[in-house]
Amino acid sequence: MPKSARRDRPVARPSLSETQSRLLSYLCDRVDGTAYLKAKHVADELDLSSKEVGINMGILADRTDDVAIEQWGRSSSTTWKVSAGD
Repeated sequence: MPKSARRDRPVARPSLSETQSRLLSYLCDRVDGTAYLKAKHVADELDLSSKEVGINMGILADRTDDVAIEQWGRSSSTTWKVSAGD
């Protein structure tokens, strides 16, 4: 049986869109520890729609280790639990 190929290089992190980069910068600048953020408030701050924030928060949750993002609640606007990375 052949041995698995060993990776000598780290796996490249998928690139982020301009909107995702702006959102990530916003989160890193404002979250120290853990915060609960409403999508509509983040959208207002970044001049985006709540839907754009929700879609991109989900993408960032999968693509970055800078912050931990978890969908927390859905009432009048989705709440996101965001924790600063290590």
